[in-house]
Amino acid sequence: MKTLILAAEGEAINPVLPHPSEIIIGLIAFLLLFFVIKKFVSPRFETLYAERAAKIEGGIEKAEQAQAEAQRMLEQYKAQLAEARAEAARIRDDARIEGEQIISELRAKAQEESARIVAQGQTQLETQRAQIVAELRGELGRLAIDLADRVVGESLEDEVRRRGTIDRFLAELDDTAAPAGK
Repeated sequence: MKTLILAAEGEAINPVLPHPSEIIIGLIAFLLLFFVIKKFVSPRFETLYAERAAKIEGGIEKAEQAQAEAQRMLEQYKAQLAEARAEAARIRDDARIEGEQIISELRAKAQEESARIVAQGQTQLETQRAQIVAELRGELGRLAIDLADRVVGESLEDEVRRRGTIDRFLAELDDTAAPAGK
């Protein structure tokens, strides 16, 4: 051992440089560790990496599909909305047209009712006029006979004579009233 110590003393010991046996053991340990990593760990990492990449790719594809589906649903919704708006506009137009028809029908009925009321009023007026004319003729006839009785001085009590006198007087009145009315 003395020689070893002397040899060690003779050489300058470098604290940074390891001993050659440590380098060999370290190299063997490194190769062994490299082999284990290369054989067992690296394939597992590669498998996990591939699975993760597949999941990510699948997630992206699913997201793209979901986005495409959402876009399709949006377009469908917009189409339905446009259809609903068109239907609402059509219903509004139909209601407006129907309202105009109802108004025109009610206006026509009101005009018919007005015409009927006016015609009925005219009929009543004509009836009342005829009745008043008949009453006035009778009254006028009595007054004319009384007046003629006083003027002439003879009695016009005989019915036939009275009628003849009244008819003559009324005819003369109609003749004098007809030119004035024209």
